[in-house]
Amino acid sequence: MKWKLTGLLLSMLLCIPPLQAQTDRSQDLGDYIVYYNALPTEILQANIAQQYGISRSKFRGFITISVQKKTTGNSGIPVNAEINISASNLTGQSKTLTLRRVKEGPSIYYVDDFRIANMETLNFKLQIEPENSHKNLTVNFSQQFFTN
Repeated sequence: MKWKLTGLLLSMLLCIPPLQAQTDRSQDLGDYIVYYNALPTEILQANIAQQYGISRSKFRGFITISVQKKTTGNSGIPVNAEINISASNLTGQSKTLTLRRVKEGPSIYYVDDFRIANMETLNFKLQIEPENSHKNLTVNFSQQFFTN
């Protein structure tokens, strides 16, 4: 299923040339598909970063997350969700992330930016509860960042 996005930011994030391995990722979790992406903020255009309150720097990363409910014959419907996120590097140092909800037309996504170091690998854990659902979804993924 193709995921249609109307938000300029999210479209840009998912269509970025592969500066890093696996830039566009998703997980099918039964009734829901979770889309996620983590990249350096320096790849964002200045006006886009400013519009969404994201600091551009080769030493900053950003994450974007979207949750869609599967529907028959459709590409999915974006849904609000309560998302708790944790991130830590390979030495166990935690990163503090506070996701901000962004809604543009029918698109709903959650974003945040955070400090990164060259060759740092972050392990992300997402605990997701879609709105009007008693399901608890978990997504784990890792991303290595390069700042050179």
